Amino acid sequence: MRPALTPYDPQYDPLIARSPGAGRAHAPTYWIDQAGRRPEGDSPLTTDIQADVVIIGAGLTGISTALYLAKEHGTRAVVLEANQSVWGCSSRNGGQGQNASGRLNRKQWIARWGLDVAKKLDAEIRAGFDNFRHLARQIDCDAVDAGHLYIAHRPEKLDYLQDLATVHREVFGYDNRILSAQAVRAEFCDDRDSSGALFESEGVGINPVKFALGLLREARALGVKLHTGSPVDGWETIAGEHHLHTPGGTVRAKRVAVCTGGYTGQVLTPLAKNKIMPILSNSVVTRPLTPAELEATQFRSHAILTDTRTLRFYYRLLPDSRLQLGSRSAVTGADAANPRHLKLLTDAIARKFPPLAGIQIDYSWWGWVDVSHDMMPRITRPDPGQSVWYALGYGGNGVAFSTWAGKRLAQRVAGKDEACEVFNLPIYNSPLQYPNILGAVRSPALAPFRRLGQRALYRWYWLEDEKFRRPESFAQPFLQS
Repeated sequence: MRPALTPYDPQYDPLIARSPGAGRAHAPTYWIDQAGRRPEGDSPLTTDIQADVVIIGAGLTGISTALYLAKEHGTRAVVLEANQSVWGCSSRNGGQGQNASGRLNRKQWIARWGLDVAKKLDAEIRAGFDNFRHLARQIDCDAVDAGHLYIAHRPEKLDYLQDLATVHREVFGYDNRILSAQAVRAEFCDDRDSSGALFESEGVGINPVKFALGLLREARALGVKLHTGSPVDGWETIAGEHHLHTPGGTVRAKRVAVCTGGYTGQVLTPLAKNKIMPILSNSVVTRPLTPAELEATQFRSHAILTDTRTLRFYYRLLPDSRLQLGSRSAVTGADAANPRHLKLLTDAIARKFPPLAGIQIDYSWWGWVDVSHDMMPRITRPDPGQSVWYALGYGGNGVAFSTWAGKRLAQRVAGKDEACEVFNLPIYNSPLQYPNILGAVRSPALAPFRRLGQRALYRWYWLEDEKFRRPESFAQPFLQS
């Protein structure tokens, strides 16, 4: 029998709380409700044990790392999870798998690292998406492979999308296309926000909980041990051996992989402290749309959609004809349940799809997104003197890439990365950065001021998104801060 769960905490904040709790219930997401029972065998650690590798965090990245360690390297890891399997980012996202990772687009890759590195990074991210697409076809996770529609929410954003499409096509070889507002309505849906769109064939919508549990079942079959309700509340390294203390026992191991995403607290390890900016994202799912509502909104596709706002909306029609929509939310956990954040989403539904104004919301939740301070993830060993690795900083684009990050992280933890050229890429060859100011100064001393800056930036981004065009020369440093 599983131990009784402690209540879900809607105000949990990783920048303030020392721990995400122990054995807490899942957030009340649509994905959890549809996923059914999780695999048997999850239970807290109750004694001291020895392990070859310990993975902290049982989300998509942690489960994938454990799976690939067992499947490809013959190493059976122990996974420690503070609450429940698939408790954090992996059950609170929009289920949108895209050919991306981090917040920077491919044109920005070229500007930051040059064309040669950008092409190699594209090949790596694309391989990750192809791997995700293959897994989604193998696992019962309500996968819909219908592409991604990037909606221009204002007419001038079409120039931006046209430029992006040209780079994608001519530099990276993608077969994408620009659609007029009329074509969007004829082929996809009547999004009244749309002034046109960029369509990419690389886009798969899933139930991320079903997907993760499918991976977990395979990992368990290969001997992976998962202990839920087992937060790491103490960490010592003695003579090169890590001692990870949980309420029920201590795990001793030579190697540790941190896969805690937006729920990476400030006290878990100094290697990650102040290196991630957790950002809240809210999501809702409506009741099923009626045939008349589907006709009125002209939904003809289950493609995943995002718009060109900096504070973007992500949305799609689910297989059971519900509408899912999400966007950025409160700045602090204490404000997360404020009704105005729900109103932001219901107002967006009414604006984008007027026939759905006032529609019943059946599910509403929020969760933390792990945004790195330079907008790109890291899958690396941050200190060569310590046998600790992490995979963090997906910036809201982890649904597809997290499984590939787990594969690469397993390769690194197993010591099979030294002769592999791909690990020279910037997401692999450097640690996460400290916060900065206007792209000029990076320092842990700036960390306490991040949320002050976030409040100001959210106001600026809203003005830019809704009121006036942003001067790129002014905004770009902020986007990198």
